[in-house]
Order: sequence, then C-alpha cells, then structure tokens
Amino acid sequence: MIDAMWVWGAIGLILLAVEMATGTFYVLWFGVSALSVAITMWIFPNIPQALQFTMFAVLSLSSLAIWKLNYKKHETHSRVGQAQGEEIGRTGTVIEACSTSQNGKIRFSQGLMGSREWAAISNEAIDAGSDATVVAVEGNALRIKKIS
Repeated sequence: MIDAMWVWGAIGLILLAVEMATGTFYVLWFGVSALSVAITMWIFPNIPQALQFTMFAVLSLSSLAIWKLNYKKHETHSRVGQAQGEEIGRTGTVIEACSTSQNGKIRFSQGLMGSREWAAISNEAIDAGSDATVVAVEGNALRIKKIS
C-alpha cells in the first residue's frame, strides 16, 4: 500500500499544477495545505486519517480566508490609451480656435497621454492663443474651458 505521505504530496503537486494552469490563487492554498500535511506525515507517520483530513481542511480554509482578508486588488496603470483622470485640470494653449460648432486643438508643454496636441471641444468660443483647462475626456478629444 502507498504511504499516506506520498498521497498527500501527489495531491499537493497536482493542485499546484492546476493553480499554475489557472492562475486564480484559490487552488494555491489547497495545494500548499496538502503539501503541509505531507510534510507533517513525514515527521509523524502514525497520524489517523480523520486527523489528516481535518488538518487539510483547517489549513486550506484558514489560509484561503487569511489571503482573502489581506488581498487588495490594485488598480492597474497599464491601460494604454485610456483616460484615468490625471488629465483633468491640466492647462494648455489653444492652437486652433474652438466653439460649440467647431472642434479645435490644444497643445500642452508636456505630453498628455502620449501626445502634446489634442483635439479640443468646448461649450464656449475660445480663440487661438488662449489658455484653457481640461475639464473632461470625451472619446479621443478633450473638453476644455477658457481660463478667465
């Protein structure tokens, strides 16, 4: 008969392989718990089966619960080409006049989302050479407001 230590070790390795295939971090804790039970069985080989399953369940659920309580999903900043609100409030110079019926262009001294010049839309008439502030990002254009 196969020793219980090898069975728990094999279960642990299979669960870790499943975790590597899925990348969810949920199966990881079950695999680590199974390997922990295998190590415990290597140190104390005469542990009853009921205690082995109890150890596995307690280790799995407690490690999963601790991970869920401490895991915080962070906002990624790798959304290339998508506005993240950092543009709002930036000031630039209007290089093509814009109004409610005509789109214009605005230029920034430093690049904004990878470009120095952007299409601009406005609810008011803004002449070329005026300074304006970004109030919103709408598609691939910036809604601007004249600085008074």
